[in-house]
Amino acid sequence: MAEKIYNKLVRDRVPEYIHQNGDVPMTRVLSELEFVAALKEKLVEEAKEVGVAESKLEILEELADCQEVINALTAAMGASPRLLKSIQERKALEKGNFSRRLFLEKVEEK
Repeated sequence: MAEKIYNKLVRDRVPEYIHQNGDVPMTRVLSELEFVAALKEKLVEEAKEVGVAESKLEILEELADCQEVINALTAAMGASPRLLKSIQERKALEKGNFSRRLFLEKVEEK
């Protein structure tokens, strides 16, 4: 029997799907600190998948995955979606957002 090593955070129902395919998933429950670290890694993984997605649907699906990880990480930090939104709004007021599609090419320093 061959085995494939993943060592990564997965959605709650993934082990069910693996089992339904006749394979045996080996999982463990992460500690709070491990969970936060794994969520941060997962967010980077999902963001990279956005970067290689090509179609509109693929991009939106990967963004949905990013949002799911963001929601979980927000909760793991003991914060609410409302708090996260208020931080987002504050930063938009301070630094703006991306609506003007600005691309900084260079800065000529004094």
